[in-house]
Amino acid sequence: MDVKGIDTESVLVVDDLQSNLELMEAILLREGYRPLTALSAYQAIEVLDNTPVDMAILDVMMPGMNGYELCRRLKEKSGPRFFPIILVTALQDMRSKILGLEAGADDFISKPFNTLELLTRVRSLLKFKKLQEELEHSEDIILTLAVALEAKDHYTKGHSERVGRLSEHFGRFIDLSPKEQFLLKKAGILHDIGKIGIDENILHKAGPLVQEEINLVKRHAIVGEEICRPLRSVSIILPVIRHHHERWDGHGFPDGLKGEEIPLMARIIAITDSFDAMVSERPYRGHLSLEDAIKRMEAEMFLGQWDPQLLKGFIEMMKTNGSIWGGLFYD
Repeated sequence: MDVKGIDTESVLVVDDLQSNLELMEAILLREGYRPLTALSAYQAIEVLDNTPVDMAILDVMMPGMNGYELCRRLKEKSGPRFFPIILVTALQDMRSKILGLEAGADDFISKPFNTLELLTRVRSLLKFKKLQEELEHSEDIILTLAVALEAKDHYTKGHSERVGRLSEHFGRFIDLSPKEQFLLKKAGILHDIGKIGIDENILHKAGPLVQEEINLVKRHAIVGEEICRPLRSVSIILPVIRHHHERWDGHGFPDGLKGEEIPLMARIIAITDSFDAMVSERPYRGHLSLEDAIKRMEAEMFLGQWDPQLLKGFIEMMKTNGSIWGGLFYD
């Protein structure tokens, strides 16, 4: 049933009893929501395929596909976006709740339910969903800004995206989890976002920088962390943004961390960032070939800039896959 405007938050209610659907529909309508109803899991999937839905309330005990399996299916269909689901059940045992959590349920309501409790949980989940969407939008803006900033500069165009992709590949090579690989890619794209606060004349200066200019450039790691801190969705990579210029020997910046004090992902970005810088032309120098960059890193493996074990793995990866890197990243 569709009786509200398209801007009204919609709630899909699934139950095999028509009387239960009518009761839930009346409650949601009274509170200003747009209820959508389905008498089976299969009808629910059809609704979701054809109509925008903000959240779902599912009865657990239904013939055919039960609420647990439907919850799992709806979560899969929603992909990475947050799609809140409440399971309604008369079952009170811990095993039933564990099954619900495993299926991806965000909350539970027991039968017979209290109307105030139900509406409170609906409001809470929809509010959280809206917050998540706002944070994702803010993150998209910053990611777009990072790419757009480089697009204006012939020398650094594509640098952060290449660092992100190269870091993701290296994470896969050393058997990091898919989530860690994804975070490495995002961290690579954002690692230099703090340079937005540095004068372009300094960034494009052909000659050596004076100490005051060097200090300003070094601050980009701190500024980048400050820019991204409000975004909860990237909070896990804030240490990477701050520490990607730390050195294995403790002589880096901004905090002088040493060895394994430096977060693993920051040590990875330090290597991929340096490699891309070597093979890219800059205002103050030319670029190295892929082969010469690898040789230079081999020669400097134990001089203190990079984690030697990680660098050894990176060089192995580049040599093993050398035939594809040129076209993939540096054409």
